[in-house]
This record gives sequence, C-alpha cells and structure tokens, in this order.
Amino acid sequence: MICVNTADDFQAALDSASPGDIIQLAPGEYRVKAVVSTPGLTLAGAGADRTRIIWDDYAKKLDDHGVEYNTFRTWTLAVCADGVSMRDLSVVNSALRPEEKGQEVALTVYGDSFAMERCRLTSTQDTLFLGPLPADLIQRYDGFLPDHLRRDKPCAQRFTACLIEGTVDFIFGCGAAEFENCEIRSLRDARDVGYAAAPAHALEQTEGFTFRRCRFTAEEGVTPGSIYLARPWRDYGLCVFENCAYGPHISPLGFDKWNDTRRDQTARFYEDPPAEGRVAWVKTLR
Repeated sequence: MICVNTADDFQAALDSASPGDIIQLAPGEYRVKAVVSTPGLTLAGAGADRTRIIWDDYAKKLDDHGVEYNTFRTWTLAVCADGVSMRDLSVVNSALRPEEKGQEVALTVYGDSFAMERCRLTSTQDTLFLGPLPADLIQRYDGFLPDHLRRDKPCAQRFTACLIEGTVDFIFGCGAAEFENCEIRSLRDARDVGYAAAPAHALEQTEGFTFRRCRFTAEEGVTPGSIYLARPWRDYGLCVFENCAYGPHISPLGFDKWNDTRRDQTARFYEDPPAEGRVAWVKTLR
C-alpha cells in the first residue's frame, strides 16, 4: 500500500506505481490534474466527503498555444488503464458557469474493467465521460488528443453506490457502463434545462448505459419537469433504466431526441417499468 497526504505525493505515487498497487489517500483536498496509466491500480480515499481530487479546466479555456481545451482535455482525473478501481473519494471539476465556459469533465474513463464504489463525481456539464470516443470524433481529433486518450476498443465500467451530479449531459460517451444503486443528482443551471445521460454507442454495440435501482434527484431550485433522463448524442445511443426512482424534476416525457435530429427513430432507450406520459419511442424491456 502507498499512503499519500499531498497532491505532490499523489502524483509521485501515480508515476511510480506498479500493477496491483493500492494508493491510499488521506483525508484532504488534492488539487491536481492527473492520469492513471498503471493497470490494476486501486485508489482509495477516507470517504467521499473527506478525500477530494479537484481541478478546474473547462472547454473554452486556452492552453499555452492559444488553443481551446475542448471537452476532452478538461478532466480532473483520467483513467487510461484497464482494471482500475476507485472507492471512498470524490473527483471534482470546480470550474462552474458552463453556460459561459463550456463543458467541464470531472472523470474520464478510457480503461476496461473499471470499478468505482461509494464515490462522488461533481461538475456541471459533462461530469463523467465513459470512453471510448465515437468513431467520428477519433478521426476529427487526430493529432489533437494525447495517445493515451485515443482508445477505440470497447470499455466496461461499473459504478456502485456512487453520487454523480451535474447539469447537462453529465454522464456521456460510448462505454458499456452499469450504475447500481447510485444517486444521479441534477444541479441548477442558468439555461433551466438539463439531461442526465447522453449515450453515443455505435449500432454494433449491444451494451450501453444501464441504470439499475438508481435514484434521480435534484438540488433545491431545479425547476420541476426541466430535466430529461437521456438524449442520444449519436444516432444509436443505448440506455436502460430499470427499477429507478425519479423526482419531480424529471420531465414526464422522460427522453429527448437531441435538438432537430431524427434520433427518435434510431436511439435505443428502454425503461422498466414504463412511466406514464413518456415519449412514444422509448421501449420496454419486456
């Protein structure tokens, strides 16, 4: 076990870790932008309210070359190795004001067999990115993204008893991700509309985002009916909502087709049991 107490200690531990190591983070705030590149690594905190990894990059921020960060470089923590697990800590992007600054990712996961338990992910727009990228974006960003962020193989991820909070599309990407007994919390946004999930799975993917026995909640001040459970970021986005509980902030329609697209004809959205008033194109599991 590698015990760390400061942001410098944490970065040093990530740089020197071997597969299978456990990095134990003491209570405190670790202000660092970091990449996990060692397979089989475990990051363990002292509790989601006591151990916080925090940074504040955002999409419209300019890098040293005067180039905007874009969504996919704004992460606080990026997991780019397989078999990584995390428990009892928070990952935060504290940039705020996404209507002015653009997307603000807290956690990016490009690894397969990822597991997170009893953690908290906090940001606004685009809190949690689940890789890989859609194929068209891998081509578009050729030469722009670092090599370790260009994985195109399927990635499986699992979140158990976690709190994930944000405003717009705050769980998004192409991962085969399971959310079990999690709280999905919508935060206030100046635009007064929000979307919890934005899947972008390709047609050949048979596993998408699955929310099982999750609670969809909202902080005080979120307008009733202003939040949609999901909208398809790409044509064949795949989402399943099974035995979930919804607060009054969730729109009776449940789902949005994504602006003026025709993705209502191609998206693969399922809800069980089905709620009254949902859009006609959402399917049931039975």
